[in-house]
Amino acid sequence: MSASVKRSAEVVVVGLGAHGAATLYQLAKRGVDVIGLDRFVPPHDRGSSHGGSRLTREAVGEGAAYVPLVRRANQIIAELEAESGETLLVKSGMLIVGSPMTNAAALHGAKDFLATTLEVAARFQIPHEMLDAVALRRRFPQFLTFKDSDRGYFEPQSGYIRPEALIATQLAAARKAGATVRDNVIVTGIEQTAGGVTVHSSAGDFTAKRVVVAAGAWARGLLGSPFDKLLTVTRQTLHWYEAESYEPFTPEKLPAFIWFVTDRLEDYFTAFAVTDPSEGIKMVASRDAPDIDPETAAPATREEAEAFYDHNVGPNMAHVTRKVIKSGICFYTNTPDGGFIIDNHPAMDKVLVVSACSGHGFKHSAAVGEAVAETLHDGASRIDLSTFSLARFA
Repeated sequence: MSASVKRSAEVVVVGLGAHGAATLYQLAKRGVDVIGLDRFVPPHDRGSSHGGSRLTREAVGEGAAYVPLVRRANQIIAELEAESGETLLVKSGMLIVGSPMTNAAALHGAKDFLATTLEVAARFQIPHEMLDAVALRRRFPQFLTFKDSDRGYFEPQSGYIRPEALIATQLAAARKAGATVRDNVIVTGIEQTAGGVTVHSSAGDFTAKRVVVAAGAWARGLLGSPFDKLLTVTRQTLHWYEAESYEPFTPEKLPAFIWFVTDRLEDYFTAFAVTDPSEGIKMVASRDAPDIDPETAAPATREEAEAFYDHNVGPNMAHVTRKVIKSGICFYTNTPDGGFIIDNHPAMDKVLVVSACSGHGFKHSAAVGEAVAETLHDGASRIDLSTFSLARFA
């Protein structure tokens, strides 16, 4: 049966961003008959899995339950790099900076992000360095305002993932292994019956024994209760600025970083090394924001980029100008505790929900896809996913 008319499979994956593409690839790799659906043409910039760079680190400040995922994800990425010849992970190193007074700055559900990072690094014996303010100033002159109380956690084997490249590589490998990919298909509903699951869409109905929903910001609209009340979607902005010189910002000289400048969340920000000067240097931050509809989210504005520069970048970074090369947005689909949801739908046990990564999911996605494939194909995942169950919200 040709891909253009294929309507049924053992598994249908809804959404082909970070987790959906990984799940599709891992299922196809195991010989599972699988169809992947996306409302756009992945990889794209309309969801949560884009922007040229996404942080990765093994000492995960969000908690120890994520460490097995990120470690396995890094192994899978290395395997994909060897098979494809693509550079998918740039090992610029990863730096997290804060002071004792700023350790209380919560991020992605972690009450004490830097302290948790240190605890996880010690527990899992993750290679790292601790740097005081003197060492930080000496090694990283790109930063202007380190306080005497600042300390830095430096993880040399981490850095950032190239999200579009990783998604494209996995989708290509999935197709090669026999998966069917349908672009520009808007899923309008999911219905479980005695015979399986029907996915209603703009391209007609698809049927499967199991369905994986990895639809990100669109998940709550598809899944109904309790997801419609449990999840929120926030709009986050990404900005790229011109530098006076890009020499200080190469991966050899600038690690990807998270910097808690003060104890206020609005004063923290993140940046990445530059491999293509024409793109500029990327600066971002997760911000508290109102719940939004992804269909009507406004594009990023120059005023937002200039305000971010004036508040975060200009006062703290050397050699970065106020000239905005480009800006964009992405979506965070958030749970109340900032953790993931990887669990069956409570009203449809043949529908596995893999979503709501609360803004810190990309680094884990390659391993999440494998764990989901193992769950569906083998009956259980080698990595314990119980931390991510819906039961914690009961």
